[in-house]
Amino acid sequence: MDGPRDAGRTEPAEGDPGTDTPDRAAPAPLGGVGPWPGGPEAWPDEPRYDPELLVNGDTRNVVDRYRYWSMDAIVADLDTTRHPFHVAIENWQHDMNIGSIVRSANAFAAETVHIVGRRRWNKRGAMVTDRYQHVEHHEDVAALVRFARDAGLPIIAIDNVPGSVPIETTRLPERCLLLFGQEGPGLSAEAIDAAEQVLEISQFGSTRSINASAAAAVAMHVWVMQHVFR
Repeated sequence: MDGPRDAGRTEPAEGDPGTDTPDRAAPAPLGGVGPWPGGPEAWPDEPRYDPELLVNGDTRNVVDRYRYWSMDAIVADLDTTRHPFHVAIENWQHDMNIGSIVRSANAFAAETVHIVGRRRWNKRGAMVTDRYQHVEHHEDVAALVRFARDAGLPIIAIDNVPGSVPIETTRLPERCLLLFGQEGPGLSAEAIDAAEQVLEISQFGSTRSINASAAAAVAMHVWVMQHVFR
């Protein structure tokens, strides 16, 4: 795996598409790499490289091994190594955490992110990682349940509600769908009823809950610890 060598690194985002807007041009951020040294005569003769990036440099928020690669080439390569867990988020109130959850799903190589409810979602927190992450929409929980059933994916809800059990003491299925609710209200009653298990993240301070995107990142990392670093 190439991920650990970039662990903890922070880079500026490539042109932030903002909220519910198509990707648009933005000033190039600092960081990344400049044009390929040596000019066109020195360019690598491989189809995965993007000629425009070779000419202008690559300031995108990608790990070093993907520098100068085209977006399609990166997605194709990620498709060979994605992990068999999916992530779903309820989107009834236009939660600003969804973009951050998509970014974490990309970082942990989730198979697919599923948006449940409103089709439009706040992309700002995704930092353009949605370009490289499979994202699907389901109009309601029932549609998500049908997908999960057809795909053979048990639904694992993450919420600190009565009857939930600690995720730290639970063995997550290798193939599963991790379902998250919104900041504030958490998961809907329908989503909790649809889950095979309801897990909570253990907390030890005074706050009633942690941020929804933080909870999603913790849960995905628990999966990684159990199935990648076992």
